[in-house]
Amino acid sequence: MDRIDARKTEELQSLLRGTENIVTVSHTHPDGDAVGSSLGMAGWLRSLGKKAVTLFPDPVPETLAFMLDEEDRANCLIHSESPAAAEAALHQADLIFCLDFPSPSRTEGLAEVLRQAPAPKVLIDHHPGPEEDAFRLCFSETRISSASELVFWVLDALGAELPLKAATALMTGMTTDTNNFGNSTFPSTFEMASRLLGRGVDREGILSAINQSYEERRLRAMGMLLDRGMVITPDGVAYMILDAATIRSYGLQDGDTEGFVNLPLAVRKVRMSLLLKQEEGHFRVSIRSKRGVSANRCAQRWFHGGGHEMAAGGKLFFPEDIPSPDGAAAYIEKVTHEEFI
Repeated sequence: MDRIDARKTEELQSLLRGTENIVTVSHTHPDGDAVGSSLGMAGWLRSLGKKAVTLFPDPVPETLAFMLDEEDRANCLIHSESPAAAEAALHQADLIFCLDFPSPSRTEGLAEVLRQAPAPKVLIDHHPGPEEDAFRLCFSETRISSASELVFWVLDALGAELPLKAATALMTGMTTDTNNFGNSTFPSTFEMASRLLGRGVDREGILSAINQSYEERRLRAMGMLLDRGMVITPDGVAYMILDAATIRSYGLQDGDTEGFVNLPLAVRKVRMSLLLKQEEGHFRVSIRSKRGVSANRCAQRWFHGGGHEMAAGGKLFFPEDIPSPDGAAAYIEKVTHEEFI
């Protein structure tokens, strides 16, 4: 990672001076990195005596609830549950940190309110293509593991002393986004981890909370998908489709399928893996690929999305893209074949 621009650091210090009410915002369907970067930033801000609210467009998944303690919950707002309170917090903020998304559009129903909020907005993100005009100040870096890692280096450039709770949140966010150092890691990632371990972060505790605290439904759904639901095409594309009936039958909730899309990549001939989850009017699409194959290009071309080179996502709408959910398999096989011919 390149050194944090000193001019941006000075501007951020200037923005922080005199501010009391600060809001952090992350993307819709928050994952571990969104939650970790938000809690890490908010924890540091509170250590300075500032009021810091973490705002999420959607609820934090049950599988990540361990990341929030009583103080975090008391200072957390969910837009889909309390829209008036969430929107009021944005309009009353002195400063807004936008974490783990490159454009306000990634907050979906919150996007227009976020754009119109009068406070300066600071972006800290690791996705390509930031919408720079939407922010007062941008810390955007793609050659970094996660937003949590970038928050760490921005705060380090400020000379911040991280409370242990904030350090733990950033370590957790980075660990989830790299699949426990399995992808998107750089020398800076290991340096961050080493320094946080030296700070006293309990890595084994984090791994236990991430990997050993799921409900039974997750493993049963995983077994079903791998046994009966996974299709591997002649092009080396694996896909799994979770329709609404299957989601209901297993009682699956947000977060239960975290990491499922990575599993088919263990097969030698698989070059790209897709997981589709049915929601109202669309499938939410997760895409992962092996080196040399662009998940990002596939997401952009065929699924109204984007992301990183080997980890991306998007949506497949019906009836706009396919006549009905039953057409998803044929669509995937058609468009992914075009990616490889």
